[in-house]
Amino acid sequence: MSSADPPPGELGAAEAAGEFGLLSPGRAGSAVEAATGDHAFLAAMLDAEAALARAQAAIGQVPAEAAEAVTAAARAELFDARALALAARAGGNPVIPLVAALTERAGTDAVHRGATSQDILDTAAMLVAARVRRLILADLDRSAAALAALAAAHRDTPLAARTLTQHAVPTTFGLKAAGWRAQLTAARDRLAALPLPVQLGGAGGTLAAFEELSPDAGAGLLLLAGYAHELGLAEPTLPWHALRAPVAELGSALALVTGALGKIAADVLVLCRTEIGELAEGGGGPSSAMPHKRNPVRATLVAAAARQAPALAAVLLGALAAEDERPAGAWHAEWQPLRELLRLAGGAARDTAELVERLTVHVDRMRENLHRTGGLLVSERLAIALAPTLGRDNARALLRDAAERAARDGVPLSDALRATAPLPPPLSAERLRELTDPAHYTGAAGPLTDRALRDHPRRHEEDPSAPPPA
Repeated sequence: MSSADPPPGELGAAEAAGEFGLLSPGRAGSAVEAATGDHAFLAAMLDAEAALARAQAAIGQVPAEAAEAVTAAARAELFDARALALAARAGGNPVIPLVAALTERAGTDAVHRGATSQDILDTAAMLVAARVRRLILADLDRSAAALAALAAAHRDTPLAARTLTQHAVPTTFGLKAAGWRAQLTAARDRLAALPLPVQLGGAGGTLAAFEELSPDAGAGLLLLAGYAHELGLAEPTLPWHALRAPVAELGSALALVTGALGKIAADVLVLCRTEIGELAEGGGGPSSAMPHKRNPVRATLVAAAARQAPALAAVLLGALAAEDERPAGAWHAEWQPLRELLRLAGGAARDTAELVERLTVHVDRMRENLHRTGGLLVSERLAIALAPTLGRDNARALLRDAAERAARDGVPLSDALRATAPLPPPLSAERLRELTDPAHYTGAAGPLTDRALRDHPRRHEEDPSAPPPA
């Protein structure tokens, strides 16, 4: 036995089934990982069954003592998730064997009365999503707070804006951080506002069995409201067995969150390059071969998540084209992609919070890189300054020639300009130096940063102890 092997009998159920997260370091060890495991889904299905029994007891469809027995028996640790998974092959989903096992353990036939498997599994998925969403929002709020602090601290810190991989014009790091935060908070708010509905329709989405179980008309709709209340989920207008927008919208929101985090990671990865060196991850990660390296590991894991999320969201969007009143295959195809999206978004949110809270900003490298091209990145400003005297086309031609000379001879743009042609009298040497200073050409970057921070305030930034929204 290797020293890395645990002693016999010490593997947990998740590990024994292969749930190590060995190839998923982005979510390994996170709260989201635990909240999306097989045990978490089993617990959510049991919660759904118990809530249904209690809601039915409230309107007289099952005896109160039977609902109490179902609730007492609906504890995930009492069930063998692996055995249920194997038994699920017979009927194509895990609810069928779970209902049989829960009925036996509760000692009552009040389990699952009038419901169909999809009612329970869809509701469980929404319940898991609601629990995971709280964790994701908390980490997104951490990132938003850290980015707000970075944006404010570096409101006027100039750095080179890069377009199509090249230096373009000057910007500020504050504006870049404010942009990261604005996109993150927009995605966060979309996820937070998304209704997560229970599922309850019975065999064909008509609530017929629930109506039949009560002498009073309208029992099905009354039960639907009570069921949603029991679980703290939204009450849908209609059963959505074949109307898969709730899952597709959730997947899209998770992909949007992951993509917003991926933008931050992509920029950090570029600016952490040795030859740029404007940012660094606090601590970084080691290399297996090169002792000198401290790799931007957090950004790498977030970037990996952002590359996977769109394809998974596409599966959920594809399931919208579901046939009949309950589809074969489309519904089943959603389970794993949805869970993986929750894990990717949750892991990326955690890693981004750790990344931006410890991000190191190298202001001198930003300044050094600004001057690397000898003033070329302010050619736009010079063209504007010269246009009134020379005309726009002549000014651009003059600057094009001067830029080529500056690049060829390795001289500053101001020197190349003076050598290319006599400058108009208003353009003194002092004025030329001012015009070619990149720090003096950041436009409205400061006010834009202020507006971004003002227009998207976060309650948690004022009160860090406030809990995230449900």
